[in-house]
Amino acid sequence: MPKILSLLTLLVFGLGQAQELNCTVTVNAEQVGGTNQQVFKTLQRALGDYINKTDWTGQGYKPNERINCSMFINVSGQAGNAFTATIQVGASRPSHNSTYSSAILNANDKDFNFEYNEFQNLIFNPTVFDSNLISVVSYYCFLIIGMDADTFAPEGGTSYLETAREIVSVAQTGGYKGWSGSETNANRFFLINDMLAETYKPYREAMYMYHFEGLDVMNRDQKLGKENIKKAILKLAEIHSVRPNSLMARTFFDAKADEIVSIFSGGPKINITDLVDALNRVSPLNSAKWATIKF
Repeated sequence: MPKILSLLTLLVFGLGQAQELNCTVTVNAEQVGGTNQQVFKTLQRALGDYINKTDWTGQGYKPNERINCSMFINVSGQAGNAFTATIQVGASRPSHNSTYSSAILNANDKDFNFEYNEFQNLIFNPTVFDSNLISVVSYYCFLIIGMDADTFAPEGGTSYLETAREIVSVAQTGGYKGWSGSETNANRFFLINDMLAETYKPYREAMYMYHFEGLDVMNRDQKLGKENIKKAILKLAEIHSVRPNSLMARTFFDAKADEIVSIFSGGPKINITDLVDALNRVSPLNSAKWATIKF
């Protein structure tokens, strides 16, 4: 309870302090048509302010440390103040001493239905489910912050990921899809549970190795950086022997497939025969991409 109360205090009184996220929010309602489009413009501005002006962690992020991310909400239906939608969430992380940013998350959430009244206050209460809109958006905010922190320190994002899991637990009382373990194994419930599960620990280890020991090193030693990125991918492949076609592997390659092809198709050569074999085994859906990697 003290943790939850301190979090509530942080979110309510932390507005305008040190924000962690630099998020571009887009609300697309072209499919709805013929309705009042102003409500969607208001929602877009309100969500942008909510995400970008909230101090989610109390850690005092500097302006250059803010995490670049995006949320694209595609509204396909409306009945009064009830909306049927999907949300595409992306986030990236800069490489050390470089202008390059690497995607850490690319998630397409198809179960995002919510209610919204124009100009309503967007307030997150971690102890009570009030709004699926706020719960989903806040869940992804903590997920992004946790995943980003994992790339700078081994399991550095645990506390933020645990908060995302607490949001799932509370949101299950609302009856909306995407929060329950009895649904598809690729929803918000499974994503955060798997991320924190011991079985999928190699995923979080791989995220740190790939970014901090891989991409961040390439600026000064490209060959060593590539070797460490290869080790990270082989580490991730450990999951395949236990959980083939896991959500964690899909999450990783949804964000990284094109980047991996680019990294290993140029620069100093390293032995990647075992890497390509692992890629085809763990992510066969991307086999056409792996075939383009130049040895």
